[in-house]
Amino acid sequence: MISNKIFLDFLLNAKKTTYASQGDEASVIPKLEGSQQLEFQNGDFFYRDIYFGLSYFVGQETVYYQKTPLWSMVYSGGVDNTCDQQATKVIYTFLGKALRQVNLENPYRGPQTFVNGDFIYSDSNEGTLEKFKGMEIISLKDREVYRLNYSGGFIK
Repeated sequence: MISNKIFLDFLLNAKKTTYASQGDEASVIPKLEGSQQLEFQNGDFFYRDIYFGLSYFVGQETVYYQKTPLWSMVYSGGVDNTCDQQATKVIYTFLGKALRQVNLENPYRGPQTFVNGDFIYSDSNEGTLEKFKGMEIISLKDREVYRLNYSGGFIK
């Protein structure tokens, strides 16, 4: 039996170390053609995040313990259709800052609220680590420019 604290410490560290800090630069050679794949390992725990796409993307994070899948989260979302490549880059830079604020109270994506300049990140979710779902939104000057939905839980 793994304590929630040990699991959460690993999960938060993995999230902060991969996409939140390095974006696509953290990618390893992907196992699935056309994907980005991020990985992090510490002791018996292993984290893998695989996703497809950029302005709209779908993906899955999985935590393994002793090579057995333990927990997973699926997600999909992206930027507003009116965002060009430069705007998308700025939004995703802000997203990385928000995701580095992931915490024990809100361990799925970022914090409930994070503000930087004219950008506002918000995350709402329900459930527990066992089974949860949620949504994150980024707004710029009161206009939604990004949305992502996610769900997951422990694998039984």
